Order: sequence, then C-alpha cells, then structure tokens
Amino acid sequence: MIFRLLAIALGILFGSAAHLLGLERIRISPDGGSFVLADSGAPFRVWGVNYDHDSHGANGRLLEDYWEQEWETVRSDFQEMKELGANVVRVHLQIGKFMSSPEQPVEKALTQMRRLLDLAEQTGLYLDITGLGAYHKTDTPKWYDALPEADRWTVQAQFWSAVAKACRGSNAVFCYDLMNEPVIGGNTEEGWVGGELGGKCFVQRLTLDAGKRTPIEIATAWVHQMTSAIRAEDREHLITVGVIPWALVWPTAKPIFYSPEASGPLDFVSIHLYPNKGEVDKALAAMAVYDIGKPLLIEETFPLSCSIEEMDDFLKRSRSRTEGYVSFYWGRTIADAARHVEILEFLLEAVGRRSQPWR
Repeated sequence: MIFRLLAIALGILFGSAAHLLGLERIRISPDGGSFVLADSGAPFRVWGVNYDHDSHGANGRLLEDYWEQEWETVRSDFQEMKELGANVVRVHLQIGKFMSSPEQPVEKALTQMRRLLDLAEQTGLYLDITGLGAYHKTDTPKWYDALPEADRWTVQAQFWSAVAKACRGSNAVFCYDLMNEPVIGGNTEEGWVGGELGGKCFVQRLTLDAGKRTPIEIATAWVHQMTSAIRAEDREHLITVGVIPWALVWPTAKPIFYSPEASGPLDFVSIHLYPNKGEVDKALAAMAVYDIGKPLLIEETFPLSCSIEEMDDFLKRSRSRTEGYVSFYWGRTIADAARHVEILEFLLEAVGRRSQPWR
C-alpha cells in the first residue's frame, strides 16, 4: 500500500507535467544532463511507477500472465496510473514469453506489446521497457538455461532486436532497459538467477564463469552486444540498464555497467535505491557515485527499510542530482490508499510543506 501512497506523493510533487497527450519523443538535452521533449525542447522530469506484477495471489501475477485475457484490467490500470499523475510506466518483459526458441520470437507477444504501446499513447504515458526478465523460474525455458554464455547472450540480443523492431515506431517508448539488475559474480552455484524475493528472481547473472575477464570487461562486451542489436532496429529511443548501486553496501565500490568502458552506448544512468533506516546520507553518497555526467534516474525506490519521514528526506535531498523517480503500482485504487487515512494525510501534508523547493 505504501507503494501507492508514495506514487500519490510523487504525483503531487511533479504535478501537471505528467499530463501529456500527443506524446513527443524523449531525448537527452543538448548539454547531456537531462531529458527533454524532442520537438518542443521542454524539460521532461520522470516520475513513474513499476508495473511489474499485480496483487492477485500470494506474490502477484506478471503482466504477460493476464494481459491477453484481462485486457480491461490493463486498460483500467493505465488509467489509474495516469490519474495518479504518472508520466512513465516501467514494464518488465519476460524472455520466456517472448522467445519460443533461440532464433524465434513469439509474434503474439510482440503484437500484444504493440497494443500496450498504443494504450500508453492513448493514455498519455511513456513506457520504460525492461527486458530479458526471468523472474519466475518455472516460466524460464529449459533450453534457455542450458545454453552456454555466448549462446545465451545471442538469444538476449535476438530478443532485443525483435522488441526494438516492434516498438521503434511509437512515441510512447521512453527507453529500453537492457535487464533488471544484472550482476557479475556472486554465488554462481545458484545458476543464472538468484536472490528470490516474493516468489520472484529479480537479479540475473551475465556469466557463470568469468575466467580471466574482469567484471568491467564482461559488462562492456554484454552492453555493446545488446545495444548493437537495438540500434540495428531503432536508432532513436533511449537505452539504459537498471542496476543495484553497490556503493550502498560497499562505500568504495565503483560502477561496473556505468564505468567509462561499459557506459558509452547507454544514454542515461538508472539505479535502484532503497534507503536503509538511519542511512539517508549513505544512500545519497551511493547515488553520487553514479553521477557520471549523464542523466541519472532512480528507477526503483520505496521505504522498504526506512521510515516515511526518512523517505521524504531522501526524496527532497536527492532531487538536485536525479532526473526523476520510479516507484511501484500493483493494481490498487486510490480508494484503497485512502483507507489508510493517517499515512495518506501525513504524505499529503509533507508534500504541501515541501512542494515549493521541488519546482
């Protein structure tokens, strides 16, 4: 529920800038530090929601589980997100739903993706299209997990080629996010995915055997292969990759995917930042590590381990360094949020007190 309340608060903070119909494409500003609308040149500040799963069952269903049979639910959700004031919706595409074999995309899924883009344009929302998901182990094809690294990367590039070709004509594409939280190293005995949370594996490894390669060398090769596949079909829409800012865990950690070697083809920086209790300053310091001269987006955030007051402090103090925020939407209505009157009133009061510095 707090995801929804945070969305309401952010919606009020960013206000009418989210209400855009007749969408213009999004570009990087001439100085390279922010987002702008391609035709008018007007600044574009992101405030959005992750639309990663709904609230059905113990852990929620992924979008592809119901977007064909329950299209009215999707349409209603998009309208609800729009009414909250969102301007970007982050969708998470699963590779098992989009690739039927190493060479063959699922045309039905691509058709539904184009339908989703049409809905986004009609609603006045942009899509952050995150790909290569393997969130449910049971949905990941056995043939895919059995592939050696090089062949796995080839399938991933095929996925992005097909998706970019399907999406390139739509102004509703905000960006392509290559993968949610790719990692290099860790406990490779877990296999390609790990870190299960709420029945889903959001973290995915790029290799199970680094050999003599450094993490930066692996990240550089993978980013270049994925972005080359996209750029062969779509030379305009923005590309990023949403990463865990490891400086939040190890203060001396340096970016891998946003190192000078790997980050060249990426148009902007996306980090997933959840402040810990009593560590707002540490979160801000970790964020600063990713300030590399490109627009910086906090693509996931939520008071998972901190208080509402600390989250409010983090949002206020991080604004000067970020081009926007993306929280979460799980299919709940405003009326659901309004039932939690005390929390809602606090958020609205806090926004009212602090709205002026955000403009």
